[in-house]
Amino acid sequence: MEQVSTTGPPPDLAGLVQLAQRGDRAAFATLYADFAAVVHGILLARCGAGEADDLTQELFMRAFEQLPELREPAAFPGWLCAAARNASIDHLRARRRHPRTSADALPELSDRGATPVEAATNRDLAAAVLACVRKLPEAYRETLVLRLVEGLSGPQIADRTGLTHGSVRVNLTRGMALLRPILAEAGLP
Repeated sequence: MEQVSTTGPPPDLAGLVQLAQRGDRAAFATLYADFAAVVHGILLARCGAGEADDLTQELFMRAFEQLPELREPAAFPGWLCAAARNASIDHLRARRRHPRTSADALPELSDRGATPVEAATNRDLAAAVLACVRKLPEAYRETLVLRLVEGLSGPQIADRTGLTHGSVRVNLTRGMALLRPILAEAGLP
């Protein structure tokens, strides 16, 4: 965690939230750095990669505006995760009312250094695997995306989502057990 004050140790999460509630942009930037992957993962578990990117930015802009209304600073992780889940639900409802073209549905993944064919193959594979992950129950889906796509460790997932370490471990284990046959059925590694 980055230090936002020039004196003393960095504030704890509740302290960062309180600073951000008072308009401290550096404190909010630290919160963004700590929670962007979690929000993105929650959104990615339900939406395309490009949509998740856009929704993550929109959600943090709204969170900055609404943060002063948060009564209990320690509730920030749960508040933010709930906001991300609600944003994904709202987005999916809007998408059902206004269907997209198939080109819009492809994930926008970065393939630096890859040839165009390799990049297309990687995007297709990633899209197919993500489609399989999305067939899982929500708890497993979110936890797996946070671990496998966002690269968060089990303790990081627990700290940022409010789940217990045991719940994260169980969700990852059971999620992977459910995912393996889905991947096999789809002919994926």
